Amino acid sequence: MFWIILIAIVAFLVAWVISAQRNLVKFDELCGNSMSQIGVQLSSRWDAVGALVQLTKNYDEHEYNTLNEITARRAEIGSKSTAADAQAQDDAITQLVSRIMAVAESYPDLKANTVYNQTMTSLNEYENNVRTSRMVYNDSVTKYNRYVRQFPASLVAGALGFLTREYLKADDSKADMPAVN
Repeated sequence: MFWIILIAIVAFLVAWVISAQRNLVKFDELCGNSMSQIGVQLSSRWDAVGALVQLTKNYDEHEYNTLNEITARRAEIGSKSTAADAQAQDDAITQLVSRIMAVAESYPDLKANTVYNQTMTSLNEYENNVRTSRMVYNDSVTKYNRYVRQFPASLVAGALGFLTREYLKADDSKADMPAVN
């Protein structure tokens, strides 16, 4: 009888550890997927910004070269990227868009250009998509972190090397940023 109870307890513990590990993987994958979605949206924004940089070439060669140097900082954001990686890319895009807007102010023909206006509209749409993706990512991280930190799943998480993830932080300076159109 003792052996049956012992085997049942061990079987229960093994089943529980397997279940906890699967949940950890599921939540971790949701976070990775959410970060990949941010990467897709940032990539679209980079493409739109690249088109704007090309438009500046006809107006100011020096500014075009400067903007081109900034676009060289583009990096791919994927499922293994950190919140800091995504934030750095978002900051680089924001810096670049600000510079492009300054060039457009200096050249009214550029600002009146149909392609420029359409691309700026697309850039706004991509920015909204990034905001949505950031919210989804932070929601996924909340679920993952909660599971990793709650007892008894925290025992399995710690033993298997599942660590909490960082949230994407809101940039307070963007709350006052003018629209890019």
